[in-house]
Amino acid sequence: MEGQERSSSIDEGLRRIAWAQENMLVLTGIRRRWAAERPLAGARVAACLHVTTETANLVLAIKEGGAEVTLCASNPLSTQDDVVAALAGEHGLPTFAARGVDRDGYYRHIHAALEVRPHYTLDDGADLVAALHGDRRELLPEVRAGSEETTTGVIRLRAMAAAGRLAYPIVAVNDARTKHLFDNRHGTGQSTLDGILRATNRLIAGSVVVVAGYGWCGKGVAARAAGLGARVIVTEVDPVRALEAVMDGFEVAPMEDAAARGDVFVTVTGNRHVIDRQHFARMKDGAILANAGHFNVEIDLDALREQAGERRAVRPGVEEFRLGSGRRILVLSEGRLVNLAAAEGHPAQVMDLSFANQALVLEWLVRDRPALEPRVHPVPAAIDERVAWLKLTSMGLGIDRLTPEQEAYREAWEHGTE
Repeated sequence: MEGQERSSSIDEGLRRIAWAQENMLVLTGIRRRWAAERPLAGARVAACLHVTTETANLVLAIKEGGAEVTLCASNPLSTQDDVVAALAGEHGLPTFAARGVDRDGYYRHIHAALEVRPHYTLDDGADLVAALHGDRRELLPEVRAGSEETTTGVIRLRAMAAAGRLAYPIVAVNDARTKHLFDNRHGTGQSTLDGILRATNRLIAGSVVVVAGYGWCGKGVAARAAGLGARVIVTEVDPVRALEAVMDGFEVAPMEDAAARGDVFVTVTGNRHVIDRQHFARMKDGAILANAGHFNVEIDLDALREQAGERRAVRPGVEEFRLGSGRRILVLSEGRLVNLAAAEGHPAQVMDLSFANQALVLEWLVRDRPALEPRVHPVPAAIDERVAWLKLTSMGLGIDRLTPEQEAYREAWEHGTE
């Protein structure tokens, strides 16, 4: 019976991985080239990413490129178990992840992935890098470089570098234009609302949605909520971003004021306790709290547990906290990434851009061996632009090119009013 269940899970994972691949034309093109050229031959790669169908296509491309690669999860609730089964059972790719694993199991998986003794790391949130610099320092001399997928991870890595603790160079894939302009905005915007809707089946139109944070991810969430008919309030600590939200047509208010008005709250700041005990005290009965930031610290769940007289699961992934006043607050997906815990994460077309960046950055690091200092580095502009060109080509689109006259005009200072 166990063998039959495993076989069914493998088959389902393979079907879903193939479905994602159909919408990842840029990465698929890279994968085909790599299968012929084997530019990663001899490299050992440890990847700590959300174990989804899109990630499966990335690590399979890396394997076909000649590298020895291991994969572990970057979040306890984002793993798709059928993908794990397909990668391990069909492709023989060491994959250490299980949906709903506890904290100890999560870090055991990270340490298991590091047994490859990596030359290169691919991280999403910097937990893999932190483990290398903490408990597995004996592996650091073999690590040449890495890349980071998400804003939270980049923040952590820059803090490590500033403190003189980062032992090898990391490329901030998150900061590539073809990543944050599309993955962070359109991917997070769509998948976050998808997760909230799947978890609650609530009507968004006519509700008040409070978006905490107006970075690229927050912009996407606010835009998609407004597109579904919500009245959106943005909370911010950055005056420029707050002003941008106003100019984009959204109301801006402190969380202290927004707490009493919101029906749905989405945190997407990368910081802790953005929604705290004083905010719970002001919320409406039935307020819904969701997090789309990387770590489960943006909502102060410890404070909420202290205030709640009762807790119960009311739907899969929805926990109700009943306060002493009788008011109920609903928390989605344990305060973890709602778009991956309650839904399937970003659409494949968006992850195509992000993972094409990951792939080409890895190829550059392996092939060119650039002399990089142990700090956070930008994605080379040529790679960023190449990903955009490849994406446009895959969509059957083209753009204009500057003529020699226009190139010369752009680079000259002599020309003025004519």
